[in-house]
Amino acid sequence: MTILTVRHVTTYKYKQPVAFGEHRMMLFPREDHDQRLLELKLDIAPEPTQLRWSRDVFGNRVAVARFATRAATLRFESAMSIEQSLTEFVEADIEDFARNCPFTYAPEDQPHLVQFIERHSPDPEHRIDAWARDFLQNSGSSGTRAVLERMTRGIHETFKYKARHEKGIQEPLHTLSTRSGSCRDMAVFMMEAVRSLGLAARFVSGYLHVRSSGAGRVRGGNTHAWVQVFVPGCGWMDFDPSSGIIGNRGLVRAAVVRDPRQAIPLYGVYIGAPADSLEMNVAVHVSTAGAHESTPLATPGSGDIMRLARMQS
Repeated sequence: MTILTVRHVTTYKYKQPVAFGEHRMMLFPREDHDQRLLELKLDIAPEPTQLRWSRDVFGNRVAVARFATRAATLRFESAMSIEQSLTEFVEADIEDFARNCPFTYAPEDQPHLVQFIERHSPDPEHRIDAWARDFLQNSGSSGTRAVLERMTRGIHETFKYKARHEKGIQEPLHTLSTRSGSCRDMAVFMMEAVRSLGLAARFVSGYLHVRSSGAGRVRGGNTHAWVQVFVPGCGWMDFDPSSGIIGNRGLVRAAVVRDPRQAIPLYGVYIGAPADSLEMNVAVHVSTAGAHESTPLATPGSGDIMRLARMQS
């Protein structure tokens, strides 16, 4: 077991006190078979008049804050402690019928997976299809585990990570053409490639724990995005194309969704003039229990899944 701690701070600053609309947060680790939330502290300033907790259709933890106070600064700070057990992708665990790719899911599973198999982005010339099929053997099939591992590492090794401060996801065809993108762009590209082989894939947002090559020293952390693929016998397995990670090592899930637009970490409005908005700062610390505190990464674009707030005049 590994104990990870995450501290996530988002601060908005305004030229003058403004009013705030509803703010929706998806910052908090999920309760999964291999990850358990031990402690959660959430501090919001100014203090909201109402804080409502719920779960979305995917079982993700959601908090919604409502405010009655005007202020020139709005700050969200969450501190979390997570117990994580390591999940490996073991070929022996895969059901016999799914050992080779492509395969067809069992009839009882297909109704629950169909929306995760459907393609979400256009590929009129089948360029993503062709890229994905290059990972199959000449016979048209290959070991499922080998295909998914080669695809994950292929993106990591041949695509260039590029921090993007623009909101949203770039088109998967653009990611393929430029061989570059942010973690969220690479995740969506891999989802489309996996789906082209008939496999179910979903988008994951959360946190990445990064270690240096030194003896256990923490280098930092960030908000992050990756992919899960449903493999019969194994369940939903994690694949991180931007870091090359296979399995859940160093990955803390906050949300799993069908479409990345369903996993915005922090989304809300303020009521004021457009010029009232001065800046937004994000700092994330991810560390193991007993480790030295990681260096904060105060950047809203390098790993964040989408723009963290929507402003409204």
